[in-house]
Amino acid sequence: MNGTLGGLVPHHRLRRLELTVTRRLDGLLRGQHAGLLPGAGTEPAGSREYRPGEDEVRRIDWAVTARTGTPHVRDTVAERELSVHVLADATASMDFGTVELEKRELAVAAVGAVGFLTAGAGNRLGADLLGPHGVRRFPPRAGRSHLLGVLTAMLTAPRATEGTVALAGALQGLGRSLRRRGLVVVVSDFLDDGDWGTPLRRLGQRHQVLAVEVTDPRELELPDVGLLTVVNPETGRRAEIPTGSRRLRERFAEAAAAQRHRVRDTLRRAGVAHVALRTDRDWVADLGRHVLAQRRLALAARGRVGTP
Repeated sequence: MNGTLGGLVPHHRLRRLELTVTRRLDGLLRGQHAGLLPGAGTEPAGSREYRPGEDEVRRIDWAVTARTGTPHVRDTVAERELSVHVLADATASMDFGTVELEKRELAVAAVGAVGFLTAGAGNRLGADLLGPHGVRRFPPRAGRSHLLGVLTAMLTAPRATEGTVALAGALQGLGRSLRRRGLVVVVSDFLDDGDWGTPLRRLGQRHQVLAVEVTDPRELELPDVGLLTVVNPETGRRAEIPTGSRRLRERFAEAAAAQRHRVRDTLRRAGVAHVALRTDRDWVADLGRHVLAQRRLALAARGRVGTP
């Protein structure tokens, strides 16, 4: 279902997106906040033995540790009300796509999936839209109308022709603005040479963070189409690339693979959950596989919880 959003006016696009999400993913997350990410919530749920290298020392349950003589940590479950905040990249590099979707449309789909599937009584969603000239902020609110407003703003935002804002700065601003612990979802292609890993790691120390990486196949390998004119969407620079050269295509693929490896290594070191979506794949299936994997991890961890 790669073409979920393509070729439709915004209202019809969002209606089709909502139907896609609810039909194919509904039941995976609704009422199961641990479905998006494994990790601690805020309500007590007993204690278990401390695992060096996995558990934070600050979560040690000193009363149980003193009683048993073995280090134990407090376990928690998710709050009944979930606070979700999305940082969506809408800079120039997201206005690119060579299949049925542009990366911007795929980002809208990812944000919509998070919003529709975490909607519920008391749950609120806020959003920061990172554009070429700054960040547009939507305060956290509940309700379908608010979510549709955020998604419409993403779909109809003017295409960037110049200017750029660093992802690191947007992450820093988001970290300063959030007062309540919750789920933070960062949707981007992460094609930013700045040090965005440091503020992302700081966000992860206080919140559960999910990084949604969006890519297009032509960013990973070049087709053999002769002389190709390419434009850097962030700077406007043009270049002529002789794609008939096999060696050039190999070098491009190697450089692209190295770049994506650096992105994923940075996400790993930041300690955040990560799901990769591509414009040439079934994004619903990819997201569903991620959800199921995280739910299995969460259920396994919950099964280890016990009160001595």
